[in-house]
Amino acid sequence: MTFQEQIKQGIPSVLPEPKPYPAGVNRAPKRKDILSPEEKQLAVRNALRYFPKEWHQELAAEFAEELKQFGRIYMYRFKPSYDMKARSVSDYPAKCEQAAAIMLMVDNNLDPAVAQHPEELITYGGNGAVFQNWAQYLLTMKYLSEMEKDQTLHIYSGHPMGLFPSSEDAPRVVVTNGMMIPNYSKPDDWEKFNALGVTQYGQMTAGSFMYIGPQGIVHGTTITVMNAFRKVLEKGQSPQGKIFLTAGLGGMSGAQPKAGNIANCITVCAEVNAKAATKRHQQGWVDELIDNMDALIERVRQAQANEEVVSIAYVGNIVDVWESFYEQDIFVHLGSDQTSLHNPWSGGYYPVDISFEESNRLIREEPEVFKVKVQETLKRHADAVNKHTARGTYFFDYGNAFLLEASRAGGDVMAENGIDFKYPSYVQDILGPMCFDYGFGPFRWVCASGKPDDLDKTDAIAAEVLNKIMAESPEEIQQQMQDNITWIKDAKQNKLVVGSQARILYADAQGRIEIAKAFNDAINRGEIGPVVLGRDHHDVSGTDSPFRETSNIYDGSRFTADMAIHNVIGDSFRGATWVSIHNGGGVGWGEVTNGGFGMLLDGSEGAERRLKSMLLFDVNNGIARRSWARNEEANFAIKREMERTPKLKVTLANRVDDEILTNLSF
Repeated sequence: MTFQEQIKQGIPSVLPEPKPYPAGVNRAPKRKDILSPEEKQLAVRNALRYFPKEWHQELAAEFAEELKQFGRIYMYRFKPSYDMKARSVSDYPAKCEQAAAIMLMVDNNLDPAVAQHPEELITYGGNGAVFQNWAQYLLTMKYLSEMEKDQTLHIYSGHPMGLFPSSEDAPRVVVTNGMMIPNYSKPDDWEKFNALGVTQYGQMTAGSFMYIGPQGIVHGTTITVMNAFRKVLEKGQSPQGKIFLTAGLGGMSGAQPKAGNIANCITVCAEVNAKAATKRHQQGWVDELIDNMDALIERVRQAQANEEVVSIAYVGNIVDVWESFYEQDIFVHLGSDQTSLHNPWSGGYYPVDISFEESNRLIREEPEVFKVKVQETLKRHADAVNKHTARGTYFFDYGNAFLLEASRAGGDVMAENGIDFKYPSYVQDILGPMCFDYGFGPFRWVCASGKPDDLDKTDAIAAEVLNKIMAESPEEIQQQMQDNITWIKDAKQNKLVVGSQARILYADAQGRIEIAKAFNDAINRGEIGPVVLGRDHHDVSGTDSPFRETSNIYDGSRFTADMAIHNVIGDSFRGATWVSIHNGGGVGWGEVTNGGFGMLLDGSEGAERRLKSMLLFDVNNGIARRSWARNEEANFAIKREMERTPKLKVTLANRVDDEILTNLSF
């Protein structure tokens, strides 16, 4: 069968032969054995409902074995035989171009060059899934091939519930992931209900089909590291020869070495999974691999002496690096962590002094022992960081729940008030006040033609637009504008593309709208093919996350999720091609709510109308909330937007003098 015939077929009419698991791939950790015998029967029963009754006898035993071996039913047998990658939008069988664009984005998220555990449909973060199983993939692609312009596909945590009549202005797809009743949103609840096949963890951009490989986080990390060095170095001093020490080379975290190179420092990034480290080295995202501590120390000293710009992956545990660098008196200017601590008990973080293989055995067979070992390591990790910060290291939490889990483990990470952490989140110190409050966040696009030449043209268009805007920008956002102009100018030479022909930069509402309109005009003139717009959920408006995206909200509302819910609802009727809402993300299940979108530009007047309406709301919804929380930068930004947009009218906060409150008695 051709590629298009396979897509249109969906669940095959003839039962495929079993597939052997491919050798040499990066496998997902075996999940916790958490279901009772009765629940295991229910999990198999749930899985079999995708298939005709005559297959049940054979598949029941197979699925039971998968559940036993992996803790999940992935349905390996039904993985398609074609190469999993983003093709040109014109290669997909579809009745409407919007549906074809979504198929392209789905396949990109499952491309082995992009995905962390592609056989298990996991894109990044150890558990960020596009679908729960291969039957869901097959059905979703079939529905998209049949979709017409007045239908909407509703997807419940990977399960395509079906095509429903709607309208041409409605989203083509609505995605939810992990939307639990609040009392059932603890880590073990995810283990249980995911094993039952009734929910999944979509991370931020995996389950909404908007992941573009590590490039997405390279930009944010570059901005963060550049500005962190600006905080700690004297004016005019270069980051060259200065150390940025961190951990994690899996999915999103794999961006850190590349970002360090762009920021012109020495990056040392520890990774316990040799396959993940090797993959990043082969892709050119990290310069050197070292698996011996003595060799690492010698190489770092050499890089310091020569003021090199180099990224080094240490295959081993980050705690060993922090401790050894302290003993060897190696000064670390910047420190952070990007291990998947949102998922601490299932392979997101590994204990020190235990092999990677033995740790994976403990996850499956002795989870309580593994948990104890992880918490002991977190305390050691925190102690080592504290020793370095006492010498002057600037350590920031990079939104992966390191401080949260270290505090839960009893690590010394709390401030004197016993409420706050002693180290700031990078959002509190850098991205919140400098970017999000002003409306700057991760605007991204994918050239649906798959042509590198189209990406070059969009880079040039974006650079031209940003330069024009910067010429008239107020002083408050000049640095943000210049950083992103430099970024887009150098993007091609930094070789950021993995998978689809995609790009990202930080822009505010004005920048996003004007860039998108310029793209749409170029499509209309036939200069480039269609373009898919999107963003990371890690943005101004899309995510309510008290320890990350909204950690610089101080009016008591950072534990609410109204903003993210309004974001996805508001985007849906203002022109998004698809929308998504998730429980969970980089900081963990039950710790965050994420809203996201995708939008196809096809060169039409309708696309221009939709992009102007939706992008304006998508950004300013968040600025309005941040302004109401009394953030000065957001107050400046929303007043400026109201001057530009007369129909935008936002409630502004009146300030209260401190002495009025201090004289009150309670």
